[in-house]
Parts: sequence; structure tokens; C-alpha cells
Amino acid sequence: MAERNPKPQGMSWLSPYLIVRDVKGSLEFYEKAFGLKTQTTLTDKDGNLTHAEMTHKDCTFMMGPESAEMGTKSPVTLSGSPVSFYLYVDNVDEFFQKAKAAGAEVMMEPRDQFWGDRMCALRCPEGHQWTFAQNVADIDPEKAPK
Repeated sequence: MAERNPKPQGMSWLSPYLIVRDVKGSLEFYEKAFGLKTQTTLTDKDGNLTHAEMTHKDCTFMMGPESAEMGTKSPVTLSGSPVSFYLYVDNVDEFFQKAKAAGAEVMMEPRDQFWGDRMCALRCPEGHQWTFAQNVADIDPEKAPK
């Protein structure tokens, strides 16, 4: 019997799994504001979304609803989260304007960083913090904070 690859084709070795209160609303927001593409959705017998997968280029993000059984809660329920996401995009300035127009909360407008990325920070309605970046230069150690 042939040995099976331990991860499914098309999946990263590490894939973020977001906990949200409203899976359907989150899918719609992430598509409109961040341009993510919905790949897979699973529902329970009542038609409630229980799992979803979205992609951006070669990354896959998964999400599911809060669950008392699993002990998972969204950042909104917890009043914050220790986790954020750093995602590269083709044009951070255009991306920022689109996400802002779609209702993303602005935490930081696009600006250049000493490590060579131009980045912005946004929060989605579910409370997840996202940093979007575009590499625009090589790192300049002389500009690093001392």
C-alpha cells in the first residue's frame, strides 16, 4: 500500500483556524474587504455553517463558530485576542482602501517599515487583527529602532 501524504494537497503545514460568532457573515466580509476566496463550507443538519475554508494565493484559512464543547470563543466574545495575522498582498495601498470601504476598522494606515515592507493594520468585525503588507525594499538595519 502506498504511503499517504500526511497533509492534504493544497494545504499548508500550518493553517490558521479563526473562531467567529457568524461564519456566514465573516465569509461575506472577508470576500468583500480582503478579497479572500471561499473554497469549502460545511453545514450541520439545520443548515448552520460549521466549517469554512478560504484562500489567498497559496494560503488557506479555516474558520468555524464558537463552541462550548471545544472551548473556543471569538475575539469579540473574549474582548481581544493574542493572535494576529500577517498577510502579503500585491498592492497594500489599493488593498487598504478596498478593505476600509468594506467596513474594516483601521488600526494603522499604510506606511513603510524599516524591514522593507509597506504595511497597514485592520480589524475585522469579528475582532481579528490583520496586518497586510507589500515588500517594497530590502531591510535597512540603519533604520531599525535602537
